Amino acid sequence: MAKITSRIEIQKTYKVFIGGQFPRTESGRYYPLNDKKGNVIANICLCSRKDFRNAEVAARGAQGGWAARSAFNRGQILYRIAEMLEGRKEQFVAELIAQGSSTAAARQEVERSIDRMVYYSGWCDKFQQVYSAVNPVASSHFNFSVPEPTGVVAIIADENTSLLGLVTAIAPVIAGGNTCVVLASETRPLCAVTFAEVLNTSDLPAGVVNILTGSSAELHAHFSNHMDVNAVLYYRNDKAEIKAIQENASLNVKRVFIYNKTDVNSEKAQSPYFIMDVQEIKTTWHPVENIGAAKAGY
Repeated sequence: MAKITSRIEIQKTYKVFIGGQFPRTESGRYYPLNDKKGNVIANICLCSRKDFRNAEVAARGAQGGWAARSAFNRGQILYRIAEMLEGRKEQFVAELIAQGSSTAAARQEVERSIDRMVYYSGWCDKFQQVYSAVNPVASSHFNFSVPEPTGVVAIIADENTSLLGLVTAIAPVIAGGNTCVVLASETRPLCAVTFAEVLNTSDLPAGVVNILTGSSAELHAHFSNHMDVNAVLYYRNDKAEIKAIQENASLNVKRVFIYNKTDVNSEKAQSPYFIMDVQEIKTTWHPVENIGAAKAGY
């Protein structure tokens, strides 16, 4: 028997992340991802409308349970995600370098992603206190306004970053109790799939975050015209896509936020206002008992 003198390295298979599982795209299509020298480094799933529909169903199924979690528990889970990102830092750095980043830039992007997740974990149990209100009314009532999650959010993430843009888009959405379907960068998708592995092995319930890969040109219409999506976040600069998303969103009056001027590398890309963008305000009226009448026995 011939002696084996070398081995073939096992290459990672990059799939999508839907409902806590890693299926291949329903379409069976893929596109090759090349490095700076033109060498193929991975085959990436080219997702379809059916993949988006499957992801939306998973997100809708998970939304009620995630919103019902205590704010403190959501903060614990986001912090756990940050811990796991820290533990796999070198893997993310390697993937960023493979996609064309310098070593210094790759390390900076990963560290900013970790810090951003920690930032939003801290806001989970605080933003409601800051943005709730007791309103003055001219009647014998208490009047309270409280933020509540809007529901399922469709996100088209930043095209120019692999990990930081993804974390910047996802973290405030799930911090506020929403679930989401996210389209990762088409030209830098590797970290998105690895980030899904982090989510899957954290305490995040299945379906809260669903990550697709593929072409925004093909999928943006489905993200914005699906009747069971409550909001759309768009982090890119294509004017035709922006116009189409805004028109499609009017079909069921879903919220649209165009963050095309947001530099995800900036400190301004993190704020509790990004959490509030995908919150509804519930106002409750509660009658105040007439204390004097109660004492008099009326």
